[in-house]
Amino acid sequence: MLGLDVGEKTVGVAISDPEGLTAQPLRTLLRRPDAAELDQLRALVEEYGVKEVVVGLPTRTDGTAGVEARRVRAFAQRLQTACGVVVHFVDERFSTVQAERMLLEAGLSRRRRRQAINHVVAAILLDTFLARRRVKGDG
Repeated sequence: MLGLDVGEKTVGVAISDPEGLTAQPLRTLLRRPDAAELDQLRALVEEYGVKEVVVGLPTRTDGTAGVEARRVRAFAQRLQTACGVVVHFVDERFSTVQAERMLLEAGLSRRRRRQAINHVVAAILLDTFLARRRVKGDG
């Protein structure tokens, strides 16, 4: 599975192990006006044999969806069409704060944290989904 943190400028990407037990940060892709990031994601889907993608859904602190959530849902629809994958959504509230805390504890400089934050968030989102799936007994 892939995990994605879809932002306006970047897409953080994480990958699960083949058994779907853990998630690892993979890379951050730059968003482009020509949607070239979809081609890069399609290549990753093919390279890793991905069947499902977890996308972080930005929700407000009260749990409601706003403009950002609609933008991410539209991106996910394009991804699903382009790559033929099943897309799942996971609430991404507080995931950036969690990733920032992890990177600070690891002693990364501000520059290194900025470079890694998106794909670390993607790993947190994917890991959250995988853990919930295990608890439900679906995986």
